[in-house]
Amino acid sequence: MGEFVYFTEEQKQRANAVDLEDFLSRQGEKLLRSGREKRLASDHSITVRGNRWYDHATEKGGCAIDFVRMFYNQSFPDAVTMLLGGEQGVAYRESVNQQPEPKKPFVLPEANQTMYRAFAYLIKTRCVDPKVVSVFAGKHMIYEDVKYHNVVFVGFDSDGIPRHAHKRGTCQKGQPFKGNVEGCDPRYSFRWVGKSNTVYVFEAPIDMLSFISMYQKGWMDHSYVALCGVAEHALMQLLNDAPHISQIALCLDHDKAGIQAKERIKKNLSERGYHMVFSLFSNLKDWNEDLQELKKPPPEYMNRQQTVIQMM
Repeated sequence: MGEFVYFTEEQKQRANAVDLEDFLSRQGEKLLRSGREKRLASDHSITVRGNRWYDHATEKGGCAIDFVRMFYNQSFPDAVTMLLGGEQGVAYRESVNQQPEPKKPFVLPEANQTMYRAFAYLIKTRCVDPKVVSVFAGKHMIYEDVKYHNVVFVGFDSDGIPRHAHKRGTCQKGQPFKGNVEGCDPRYSFRWVGKSNTVYVFEAPIDMLSFISMYQKGWMDHSYVALCGVAEHALMQLLNDAPHISQIALCLDHDKAGIQAKERIKKNLSERGYHMVFSLFSNLKDWNEDLQELKKPPPEYMNRQQTVIQMM
């Protein structure tokens, strides 16, 4: 048997109160801003704030000790020891006891007068078909904000009222910004509702637009939803709003988080009586990577270009 480790209640409380942002930063983990929270760069489904964490993929969360046990696969004593600084005597910052903040009302970011930056980013950088972008822009589902020139993807409810907005930075230097507008309703993320019985489900709006760009024939007849993550709230709401849908294509990212989310969502759908559920996998990590690969000039064209440059 391993050595028994005793901790006082004060030690356990102190370990559980450790600020996870400070702790993870010192472990070398990269964190991305996501509204008032921080999202792990290595696992976008996990967000932290103070000593609290939440895994949007498994829909589980808790305080610092549970996080270290789950994320680092540690026993309870080892997790407490790690949070208390172990033998190195590292003192992690304690999370300030935060009062629940009143939920901010949802307000769409102010729109820019033009969409030059947004169009250039989507069409030139991400290779989305201009006709597809124009359809969504014409319905005010995509626009450019005035302050940062982000692309804004708007989600409407069944009455046509905007309830959700996801922002994507157009700057190509450094880590591009992405995140949801505060106060938005996760049930109404970026979506398109058609008349057919099929819905295609994606993690990100750009993946949704990329898929449509590659498979344009009759696309308006089908339904599409971008979860803006891997939690299925938006899919379940769409199914409630569109009872004619019976066939569901899960088109999440071709990585560990995406595959795990597909299995979880498929199980939840089965419990709700949806049995025509299938997975579509991109060849690369996601559908936009597939689209960009498809749009690359053929090798013989690149060889000709290189020959011309050498002759000049």
